[in-house]
Amino acid sequence: MSVSTLPRRRRLLTGVATLAVSAVVLTGCTSNEPEPTGDTGGGTENAASSNDDTGETVTIGFSGPAADHGWLAAINSSAQAEAEKYEDIDFQTAEGTNDPSAQIAQVETFINNKVDAIVLLPTDGAALTDVAIKAMDAGIPVINVDREFSSPFAARTTILGDNYGMGVSAGTYACQLIEDNDIADPVIAEIAGIDSLPLTQDRSQGFKDALEACDQEVDNRVAAEFTVESGNEAAANLLQAEDKIDIIWNHDDDQGVGVKAAFDDAGRDEFFFIGGAGSKNAMQWIKDGEMEATVLYPPTQAADGIRLARLIAQDKGMSDLVQVEVPKRIVLNAPVVNADNVDQYFDLGFES
Repeated sequence: MSVSTLPRRRRLLTGVATLAVSAVVLTGCTSNEPEPTGDTGGGTENAASSNDDTGETVTIGFSGPAADHGWLAAINSSAQAEAEKYEDIDFQTAEGTNDPSAQIAQVETFINNKVDAIVLLPTDGAALTDVAIKAMDAGIPVINVDREFSSPFAARTTILGDNYGMGVSAGTYACQLIEDNDIADPVIAEIAGIDSLPLTQDRSQGFKDALEACDQEVDNRVAAEFTVESGNEAAANLLQAEDKIDIIWNHDDDQGVGVKAAFDDAGRDEFFFIGGAGSKNAMQWIKDGEMEATVLYPPTQAADGIRLARLIAQDKGMSDLVQVEVPKRIVLNAPVVNADNVDQYFDLGFES
């Protein structure tokens, strides 16, 4: 059964909460002309003007990963683009790196430069914890993105994607496909990322738990390494092992380029193909009828981190909340994107 000929009776199962949710929340108001503060509390006043109004200039240091992966490249570029939207942000960015020692040195430079806030996607959360605490102790709020530190004292605010939620969204959507298409005894396959990573384990656990809710399980699971080459190899092995598959969930749309190539090389399209992360490639395949859906893991996390850093450094809060301070922890949604709503999300996709 070709993906393009399958019935389009779908529901968006995770709610259509867009990745711009934080963008909506963060455009409210509390303080128009905040008094500068050296503490890391953030947000003590309410007022009536927009938080997007130009305020006192704040210096924000950003350290992110080496851009050796489409999603990671989007993290860096979205942070830069967001900072450029604000006249009151002096943006200092360090060169992307996968070396914890180099990133520690970058954060220490930010501390020595007495920046007003630091947005940090750590190469290794545990390795960067001590220097993040050092920044916090110096009165510089740290906004932790995607990979958590090992101490609650290392960050003023943490903003995360939802890895477990990705799995739940993919599994719940798979259950709905089974029901909508009256698939008896479905064969469900999973192409994971790097198995040793907690994020991969969380995604797989969420998928498993969601499938259990409709009395299903994964019949064949293989793991790749978040690269095109590894995705191609893992998918080829999977297809050789299974003559017929009904649903495949691939964790990562970057490795999905290789996965899709393996499908095309084998001439196999009898299954519903679900991706993960939300690349433009995947969204175009959805538009072209070559892929069923993808589950988002927003590459806007660092951009949201920049907005939060600005609010905290200017002693503002989030006006759409009753609470006057920026929250301590924010977890972004993991919605399903399919043919029904792909146009809504397409511009948020990243280039693989």
